[in-house]
Amino acid sequence: MTSTACFMIVSRNDIPIYEAEVGAAPKKEEAVHQHQFILHAALDIVQDIAWTTSAMFLKSIDRFNDLVVSVYVTAAIHTRLMLLHDSRNDDGIKSFFQEVHELYIKSLLNPLYLPGSRIKSSHFDTKVRALARKYL
Repeated sequence: MTSTACFMIVSRNDIPIYEAEVGAAPKKEEAVHQHQFILHAALDIVQDIAWTTSAMFLKSIDRFNDLVVSVYVTAAIHTRLMLLHDSRNDDGIKSFFQEVHELYIKSLLNPLYLPGSRIKSSHFDTKVRALARKYL
């Protein structure tokens, strides 16, 4: 597992609907805020790149010091799955994104979930963290 990893799902309206620190490094409050800031700053780059390619997995689109931002854009609803990490495991990251995307689609099918609202499900959180341990 990577020592630093922050995962975020951002809706089409640039609203974070899910956030999780999934790395093995100790979590300091200022590091959490810095990770969120880096991911939010990368949203403009994601927007520019997403319209120039048909690929869903955009690999590494931005860097900050030794941290890399990788992105997966869903096809229909343009939700962005963003991962801030310090590893070079593109295949594992792509597999992580694909499985989280499937999990996200399943949560959209839940009649109690309002699309675009925050994902508060502990089951979803547990699954995402298990996928992070498996692939990252």
